[in-house]
Amino acid sequence: MKIAFKMKLKPGFEAEYKKRHDEIWPELATLLKENGISDYSIFLDEETNNLFAVQQQRGSSSQDLGSTQIVQKWWAYMADIMETNEDNSPKTFPLEMVFHLA
Repeated sequence: MKIAFKMKLKPGFEAEYKKRHDEIWPELATLLKENGISDYSIFLDEETNNLFAVQQQRGSSSQDLGSTQIVQKWWAYMADIMETNEDNSPKTFPLEMVFHLA
């Protein structure tokens, strides 16, 4: 199943967001893969600072892993550059697929 959602990056943090993801923690990448998340991409709309994420999943979505220590640590690490909820999780907004060309 493919899912998509959007998040919001705070202005001026585009390079830092990319840097942090270029250096994603190996244990976080492993956790995602072990929970059936693959083909995970995040795109930035530079006009609005909206982040658009799409991922293929067999099991939990990446947001469902929020009870794990490593995800909570990642959320805290990213909280200074993104719009977040009180628990540091990124504010996410699910997107509905309206077209797909295979």
